[in-house]
Amino acid sequence: MSGGPDRFIDAAFRHGPGIEHSSALRRRDYLDRIVAGGFPEAVRRAPRRRAAFFDSYLSTLIERDVLELASIERRGDLFKLLSLLAGRAGSLLVPAALAGQSGIPRTTLVRYLQLLSAVFLIKTIPAWASGQTRRAVGTPKLAFVDTGIACHLIGQDAVRLGEPGGAGGAMLENFAVMELARQLTWSGERGRLYHYRTKDQIEVDAVIETPDGRVIAAEVKAGATVCTEDLAGLRNLASHLGDNGGGVLPGYQGILVRDGYHQGYGRRTSALHAWCGARDAARAAGAEGPGPGRPRPNPF
Repeated sequence: MSGGPDRFIDAAFRHGPGIEHSSALRRRDYLDRIVAGGFPEAVRRAPRRRAAFFDSYLSTLIERDVLELASIERRGDLFKLLSLLAGRAGSLLVPAALAGQSGIPRTTLVRYLQLLSAVFLIKTIPAWASGQTRRAVGTPKLAFVDTGIACHLIGQDAVRLGEPGGAGGAMLENFAVMELARQLTWSGERGRLYHYRTKDQIEVDAVIETPDGRVIAAEVKAGATVCTEDLAGLRNLASHLGDNGGGVLPGYQGILVRDGYHQGYGRRTSALHAWCGARDAARAAGAEGPGPGRPRPNPF
């Protein structure tokens, strides 16, 4: 997206707690990127012409690709469902609840969800747990493959995303999670993308696990500052990956990604900052957090 290599996943696995990366982009820069999405045709257009592109793209996709895959009884329902899903990006995907809200029968709605996934409009992020059996029965999360389309469907530009009550938090999470999904298609480290949620609703936005059991967890926050409560999910996940002595397995790294440019942890003031190290997360409980230390070379 920036014209440079994306190697965050490889760098996080390779450098572990030693990784440190900051960006010169500001909060509004990220909101602009979220609204534009990843389609080259949309990125290079002005907002009004971008909206026309999204309308044309969705109409063509539904009329051509989706109808080729299956017979749709009520096409209007599919567009209605898309808008409903865009407003729930980053939320748990519960077909029964969506059926009640949309008025679409559950069996039909499940088929629509499968079709929208097949044409790469939406993606389901499975739940992570410590065993494959528990993992299989967890509720997945919903993500839009392109945040530009999602923002278009809910009628939010960069200004509205940044307002109190806007969808900035959900869209930033969606944007970050789908960037991880994108990088997994070419990264040297093979891994699968999950989300983490306990019965007590303690969450981590993204969990990447390699075949040999190494784990990276990423929590995304749309805020200028970071508090210790923001690390609750990472600490909880670390406790499930700890050894008998209460430490964290060497293969686990917790990552906090934040959006904001005011002072947050220590002297960190970057707009989007990847903060790594499960051991640091444990130490940060009740403390301001570690400073950035001496400069490190950019691992990306």
